[in-house]
Amino acid sequence: MDRKFIICAVIALIAIISVGSASAGWFDFLTGDSEHAPDELITCVAAHGEEPEFGFDPMHGWGYHDSGTEPLIQSTILKRNASNEFVNDLATDYEISDDLKKYTVTIRDDVKFTDGSKLTAKDVAFSYNTAKELGEGADLSSMKEAKANGNKVVFTLDKADSTFINKLTDVGIVPEATYDNASYGQNPIGSGPYKLAQWDKGQQFILERNDDYYGEKPYFSKITNLFLDPDAAFAAVKNGDVDIAEVAVSYANEKIDGYHMEYFDSIDVRGISLPTQMDEGKLSEDNITIGNNVTGDPVIRQALAIGINRQELLDGALNGYGNVSYTGVADQLPWAFEAGYKDGQVDQAKALLEEAGWKDTDGDGIREKDGQKAAFTVYYKSSAVERQAIAVTIAEQAKKLGIEITPKGASWDEIDPDKYSQGVVWGFGSADPFEIEHQYDSRVACVGYDNPGGLNDSSVDTLIDTAMSQPANASYSTWSQAAKVATGQNSFLWFGTMDYTYFVSDDLDISNSTHLIYPHGGDIWGNIYDWKRINATAENATA
Repeated sequence: MDRKFIICAVIALIAIISVGSASAGWFDFLTGDSEHAPDELITCVAAHGEEPEFGFDPMHGWGYHDSGTEPLIQSTILKRNASNEFVNDLATDYEISDDLKKYTVTIRDDVKFTDGSKLTAKDVAFSYNTAKELGEGADLSSMKEAKANGNKVVFTLDKADSTFINKLTDVGIVPEATYDNASYGQNPIGSGPYKLAQWDKGQQFILERNDDYYGEKPYFSKITNLFLDPDAAFAAVKNGDVDIAEVAVSYANEKIDGYHMEYFDSIDVRGISLPTQMDEGKLSEDNITIGNNVTGDPVIRQALAIGINRQELLDGALNGYGNVSYTGVADQLPWAFEAGYKDGQVDQAKALLEEAGWKDTDGDGIREKDGQKAAFTVYYKSSAVERQAIAVTIAEQAKKLGIEITPKGASWDEIDPDKYSQGVVWGFGSADPFEIEHQYDSRVACVGYDNPGGLNDSSVDTLIDTAMSQPANASYSTWSQAAKVATGQNSFLWFGTMDYTYFVSDDLDISNSTHLIYPHGGDIWGNIYDWKRINATAENATA
């Protein structure tokens, strides 16, 4: 049976069956005749990154989550290696001025786009200027302009920015001569290890190896990636129809013949934003209400921080696949720090609330103060099962403190009107310390998704400015200070980092030892160059 027919038939069947009825039976009609060449790969690993709305266009954020993930179709200036160090991709060299306001990159001269045209420094400058103008991917707010000068690109910044080196991993390069904002995402021209062969929206995309790629060529000549919900992805594994699938942690302990589970630590941290301001009728620039009269009391936020039990929450909500985090900064990062307190202190949390006047006077189990019930909503993205589990579990633990949290699943469009006035389960996780600015800087408070808790602390802002003006390695301790001061005010109720869990076919080696650090959104493709089929014949290998 034709492989493409099988995939389309699977997806068509899924489309007419509700998510709640997902089961291995969806795939029972398959004959099992789904063999494919050893150098072809069938995957379902888009559970977190999701299908790109604008297609495979780096100008609209393709290939970027929070830390510059592998775009596959396009090249980037720099990449990261397994040690989270910067290595050259298009760059052969780069220089950073002493004042951290100018970054000069030399671009290699042997790279061609898949349409045969040569990639030049002009294409790199164009890509960055366009990405800044659109503002949908990498944060290029400190960049004034990018200019090509021969085989070099000069990035001029408006202010000192030690973090800009990270942005050199974040933008896939597109050809200036043929780039069209309206159509590029559907028919991308790039210079990466793969090229787009087919995109069936809502169903799958198919990549074919770019045999003119200038770098190390991956073993797999073709990748078909299916867009399936978590239940359908698990069903596809049970039926043996995929080589690798990312699954929800609730499935991670299952045993399936022909597959093994691989899971990876990540820096992808989960936390609930807690509005730090009272509701005094203040509106954001988008006319969204700011503040909450429960979480605006710092004692409520402190009681939750010390009263919940993160390990119990991790074991329940994430099936134990993750690590506790009190700070929102993963331990793998050089600006990590100790929070300085223990959690699970229910009695101490209750005492704090009592002393501050939050008492249960009517015996309903919910504390109140000045007629205000200690109750608020925590939103979570309804399609994210782990966020739902986090919200529900924290709500259960909060009851022990006399605080009523109502979990509510919704789309981001539905969450937006309440994101500055109620709690929201967020995901963060970047190898770029500039994320701390997005989380805590008062100058971006309640703008888009930045600083949703509305924290307003000038000392944090000052530390951020200091870190930005220091050389990258020297700045880490300052970033750590900024995050520590901010964390002490509990504008986020941090919970923990999550592992990424995959069922992998037993005949597939995804090179566990060389996988890259997993940011928010993951980066399963980061070491695709090292993947191979175990016991594959020599003629299938590529140099």
